[in-house]
Amino acid sequence: MRARLRDEAEADDPLLSVINLIDVFLVLIAALLLTVASNPLNPYSKDKITVIRNAGQADMEIITRDGKKIERFRADSQSTSAGAGNKGVRAGTAYRMSDGSLLYVPD
Repeated sequence: MRARLRDEAEADDPLLSVINLIDVFLVLIAALLLTVASNPLNPYSKDKITVIRNAGQADMEIITRDGKKIERFRADSQSTSAGAGNKGVRAGTAYRMSDGSLLYVPD
């Protein structure tokens, strides 16, 4: 008789649902940490990383990170680097051949 009362008391314990919620939050935290660690621009990584956004578009952006230094190069004139913008000179002409290769002809 006492064993049956003890089993019923354990089944109605509200603290068990709180423990289950804590387990769910621990899994969510672990998933978020894995997402941050797999980010290519992870601030804790020491590697040199290059990310190209909108490749081949008019608003293409190249982001390079070497240690703590981050440089952005944009195809338009809004770049944050000192050497970017419309300050270049024509250096030659590139032609795309029928097989997909590129041919560069200097001026």
